[in-house]
Amino acid sequence: MIERLIPSTKESLPVIGLGTWQAFDVSSQQESDVLNDVINGMFKAGGKLIDSSPMYGRAEEVIGTISEASSIQNKFFYATKVWTQGREGGIRQMNDSFRKLKRSSIDLMQIHNLVDWKTHLATLRQWKEEGKVRYIGITHYMDSMHEDLEKIIRSEPVDFVQFNYSITSRNAEKRLLPAAADHGVATLVNRPFGEGSLFARVKAKNLPAWTKDQGIENWASFFLKFIISHPAVTCVIPGTGNPDHVVDNMKAGQGSLPDDAIRERMAAFVKNL
Repeated sequence: MIERLIPSTKESLPVIGLGTWQAFDVSSQQESDVLNDVINGMFKAGGKLIDSSPMYGRAEEVIGTISEASSIQNKFFYATKVWTQGREGGIRQMNDSFRKLKRSSIDLMQIHNLVDWKTHLATLRQWKEEGKVRYIGITHYMDSMHEDLEKIIRSEPVDFVQFNYSITSRNAEKRLLPAAADHGVATLVNRPFGEGSLFARVKAKNLPAWTKDQGIENWASFFLKFIISHPAVTCVIPGTGNPDHVVDNMKAGQGSLPDDAIRERMAAFVKNL
């Protein structure tokens, strides 16, 4: 799989990861067994980053239980978030995440939707110095918050910024992605499929013939290759609880990437559907 460097350390990261919102909030053993196949399928295809949050119900606990039973537990890049008000509340919630994920350190701790971000950023800077977290990040999922994200990455020392971006939602291209590149901040992309709306848009439609030259075999690869072909994108985190879908997603991280002309052709094709 294609890899990109995290600017603050030059550590490499595969360009396709795994989001866990909704899909990993499960309670039965049967459901967990399926998610075990998802995680193993991602890893076998070259994926590494798993993104979660205390907002996602049982997701952190499910990830921790599945990974603990695996021989590849320490091969993943674990990313989660703090999502509460107040210093002490944030510390309690983050410590709960360590326990649920069964980790003594977290690769990336992000401030979810910028909730009380100044308070948590101070804690995370200290924790980074102590080695409890390796990287610090901030997140949001709405175009209207891109300006706030941009201001923070221009003024504060953070390693990652996570935000929404897709072939039909390109606001991040205007200022946020360039700002991340300029200030050496890694980027995680959420909502790459528009919460499923993109698949509804192409339902029962064939891929255009010219996509074969780009190594695109399915619509998931079409949408994901568009995103990762932007040079300022470090990793995109499509969420799924389906083992077949995770294989399709991972294929986007292999082979060549569209150039600027092909990117615009892809966007125009989807717009005109």
